[in-house]
Amino acid sequence: MSPRDRHTTASDLAACPCGRAAQGKPLAYAVCCGHFIDHWDAVPAPDAEHLMRSRYTAFVRENAAYLQATWHASQRPPELTFEPAAKWLGLQVKRFAATGADTAEVEFVARFRVGGRAVRLHERSRFVREDGRWFYVDGDEITSSP
Repeated sequence: MSPRDRHTTASDLAACPCGRAAQGKPLAYAVCCGHFIDHWDAVPAPDAEHLMRSRYTAFVRENAAYLQATWHASQRPPELTFEPAAKWLGLQVKRFAATGADTAEVEFVARFRVGGRAVRLHERSRFVREDGRWFYVDGDEITSSP
């Protein structure tokens, strides 16, 4: 089913949570991460950065099915829980690099607020491509020096 074959909602037209923009304007969810999330079985992310951005968006939208489907089977948790009342504030992709023919790393900072407290997650994530699909494997949290 293509996005045009289903009913378009306001959230489809809203700016994508991942923050990707084109010509200085935020892309709509439906043409950005929604393309991969809503059609993950037919439309795989073309690279690790797109997968990282779509996984961030899936966290914002609490889409456990997409997160599980794009988590490498060797590291996939049996279930996911979301932080109650978390308010996601933004994503910054700091670096994206291929580390091999079918491996890549994405360094990012995701910001959110929970219980009135600001949280900044800075991570270097590893991805692998298998059978034409990218999967999140794991990541190392980067802590800032005081």
